[in-house]
Amino acid sequence: MQGQTQGNLKYPESTLLSSSDGLGWATISADLRTHRSWQGQPSTVASHVEVTVAVRGSDEAVATCKVAGKWHPVPLQTGTIWLNPVGAKADEIRISASEVRALHLYVPTSAFARLSHDYNLPLLPGNSVRYSSGVQDEMIRQIGLSMLSEMECPTAAGRMLAETSSLFLAARLMQAHAESMIADGASVSAQRLENGRLKRVLAYVEEHIDDDVTVTELAYVACLSVFHFTRAFAAAMGVPPHRYVSQRRLEAAKALLATNRSSLSEIALKSRFSSQSSFTRAFKRATGVTPAEYRQKAR
Repeated sequence: MQGQTQGNLKYPESTLLSSSDGLGWATISADLRTHRSWQGQPSTVASHVEVTVAVRGSDEAVATCKVAGKWHPVPLQTGTIWLNPVGAKADEIRISASEVRALHLYVPTSAFARLSHDYNLPLLPGNSVRYSSGVQDEMIRQIGLSMLSEMECPTAAGRMLAETSSLFLAARLMQAHAESMIADGASVSAQRLENGRLKRVLAYVEEHIDDDVTVTELAYVACLSVFHFTRAFAAAMGVPPHRYVSQRRLEAAKALLATNRSSLSEIALKSRFSSQSSFTRAFKRATGVTPAEYRQKAR
């Protein structure tokens, strides 16, 4: 994706550890990089809002970015966040660190436009996000960590998680880190999804459990915007849509393991996992046993 290209150009001396490339994420991209001491001039202008989270930092590590003639020191302790808006270009970057591991999330401008359209809000483009360093924002950190977990251990509902997370991340940036704050009255209350809509959505999930269900499809079934639907569904079911779909697929996989002669790889693909190994990891995380062990006990 274009976001990863932005990262390669901006951090040419970093080591790319993993990325969302190949996971089918259409609404956000991410990569995990190791940064060491470096000084240079990046050859890129940000085309996405970049949200960086230090997932393994150091109390002594510092990155200093020169933007529009002004130096911005960025502490690189674990959990520290810094934000880079669309259109920003660092004239120079200096990194003083033996080794720092950072997650870089690239949010496209389409995510902000989608929220503005859904809620009839003033359009706040990606360049309205403030350039900020040393940010402490637990909501953004948790979104980042959940996406890192998905990137390193893909699940059947990973694309749904990415779609939902991109909107929540854009909403948080608009609400707390934009030059023009959204008025308090424009916020959406987290009301539960009413029974009629909920039944239609749950029925749709069961009918399409073998398909690549997206949050957009489920929101369409509920006749709600994606952002509103996600909040309302979570309030009603106790889990967000992507996790519910993942749970239902694992339940379906259990039935196949107990009653079907299909191979583990076939069941993994039918359950919408990218590989048998990712299926095994997700299954064991949810049940405490591997698919093979579960099949053996069920027979």
